[in-house]
Amino acid sequence: MPFLEIKNLNVNVEGKEIIKNLNLNLEKGKIYALMGPNGSGKSTLSQVLIGNPKYNFSGEIFFENEDISNLKPNERAKKGLFLSFQYPVEISGITISNFLKTALNSLKGKKISPIEFWNILDKHSKKLNIDKTFLSRFLNEGFSGGEKKKAEILQMLILNPKLAILDETDSGLDIDSLRTVAEGIKNFADKDKTVLLITHYKRILEYVKPDKIFIMKRGKIITEGGSELIDELEKKGYEGLK
Repeated sequence: MPFLEIKNLNVNVEGKEIIKNLNLNLEKGKIYALMGPNGSGKSTLSQVLIGNPKYNFSGEIFFENEDISNLKPNERAKKGLFLSFQYPVEISGITISNFLKTALNSLKGKKISPIEFWNILDKHSKKLNIDKTFLSRFLNEGFSGGEKKKAEILQMLILNPKLAILDETDSGLDIDSLRTVAEGIKNFADKDKTVLLITHYKRILEYVKPDKIFIMKRGKIITEGGSELIDELEKKGYEGLK
């Protein structure tokens, strides 16, 4: 059985059809890339998968053979789904460390000890070259694009979901930040987890090698394949693909 199975998904936003009869299967232990031009429905798909109530949809979503179509976002998170946002929200007054501790306690349904939490936080912070002063800053307030994306990847590593949906994690990153974020993704991925990496560009795919690439255009998956699709994109562009 697929790890994640999407059946006949249709999504309307403010009366406009964004996703049209989409079917998609993801297997456990794989890294997938979802590519496509602006407006193709990639971010809409990520919001529907995580359960954003603003999006009206029909169809079915199964995760580990369980229908999660009607579950709330917090219920899906407890099942093991995680979304890294394209545009992370600034939250004044809440430090990164306090936010992560609260999120982890909520996910586990119990309070972990301060020592255990700081050991977890320290281990994963070092993987992303994040120092302690960064952890004491208010969440995303005054952050650069690279800092916001690092904070999102740190959250993923701390919460340790089963399925990580990363919505344009590479957007706006310089080369050093891109490499750091890519290393974080590779450190996270293993045989029991799945990554869906949403991106416009091939840059991050030079560091994170996907097992399969899906191309989405006008609300549909128009083709899928391996790394050869990147070469085809370079030659033809999205409009040249059939």
